[in-house]
Amino acid sequence: MILKRCERYPICFALTTGMILSLTACKKQESGDGAPPPTQVTHVTDMNLITVDSNKVGQFPLKAAEKIEATSQLTATGSVVPDVGRTIPVISLASGRVVEIHVRLDDAVKKGQLLMKVQSPDVTNAWAAYRKAVNDEQLANKAFLRAKELYDHGAISQAVLEQAENGETDAKESLTATEEQLKLYGVDQAHPSSLVGVYAPSSGVIISQSVTNAAAAGVTYAGSSTAFTIADLSHVWIVCDVFENDLAKLRVGESAQIHINAYPDRVLTGRVSDIGPVLDPSLRTAKVRIEVENPGILKFGMFVTATFAGRATETHAAVTAEAVLHLHDRDWVFVPAGANQFKRIEVHAGRMLDRGRQEILSGIEPGQQIVTNALQLETAGDQ
Repeated sequence: MILKRCERYPICFALTTGMILSLTACKKQESGDGAPPPTQVTHVTDMNLITVDSNKVGQFPLKAAEKIEATSQLTATGSVVPDVGRTIPVISLASGRVVEIHVRLDDAVKKGQLLMKVQSPDVTNAWAAYRKAVNDEQLANKAFLRAKELYDHGAISQAVLEQAENGETDAKESLTATEEQLKLYGVDQAHPSSLVGVYAPSSGVIISQSVTNAAAAGVTYAGSSTAFTIADLSHVWIVCDVFENDLAKLRVGESAQIHINAYPDRVLTGRVSDIGPVLDPSLRTAKVRIEVENPGILKFGMFVTATFAGRATETHAAVTAEAVLHLHDRDWVFVPAGANQFKRIEVHAGRMLDRGRQEILSGIEPGQQIVTNALQLETAGDQ
């Protein structure tokens, strides 16, 4: 009946059809068609996995890692610092103005070498006191000799003679004191001058300089009494930071192998001379000091790595040196991963051994199959 009426009225039929379609769409939306789409999974290829042609697998032979027994080792980083006992400050005891400087920073000097000259009013006053003491001593000596002659003739009493002798003794003491003052300043008595030279107290290298021409010098006028600092570089210290948990492995007097970052082919031997009694509260490390003889290549501030030999025996793996790949400051080896695939795994490489082998501290176990030519396999993988 409704359809018949709508057929008679076209507008009514159109409205009815639109309402039916709208209701149908709403039911579809309410039925759950707006749920989130299924999760898309993207598979990423293992960058450490290398696949080679099955015909070329034989180009990469395998060999089982050897088993070795070695003493435990502890490695710590450190830096080169001067030996405090071999560092000497240079001080001008005479205060005044610097008029000549004969050396400068980083120069090597010998003991007794002239470093600088200072024009000092202290030296001028010392010269004046010395001349006065000389005159007073000469006058006192003449008075004593005259008094002695008079006493011998009975012209004066013994008390007067003793007084003259006492005056002579005091004059000599004053003269000796002024002479010592000139020696203390480093002044030559035969060459009177207001200039005083400052000489190197020991041989070494100047590692610090705090004076320039026309600058003030000495303990009175200068802001710092130390004009230069000379260090004997024949022996230096290596100061390392060792974690609290590793301190029990160290003993004072034990030897340590020093590996220098600037000279990777040189290995030096030092001796542990001190283990710091105070821990860094934030890092939980203690300062360990190593004394080492300097062959001339160690410079202050250089970074080094110290290796300490422990007492316990540990089992490690050993492989041929060609089996270790050094890439991005890390060490890697390749192990078979089935069929014609090889997997690159990271290891912690240790010291070099005899017969072209290298110790592997962690990452693989003895007996594990390793590719013997890692660099060749890495190159083939890049192609």
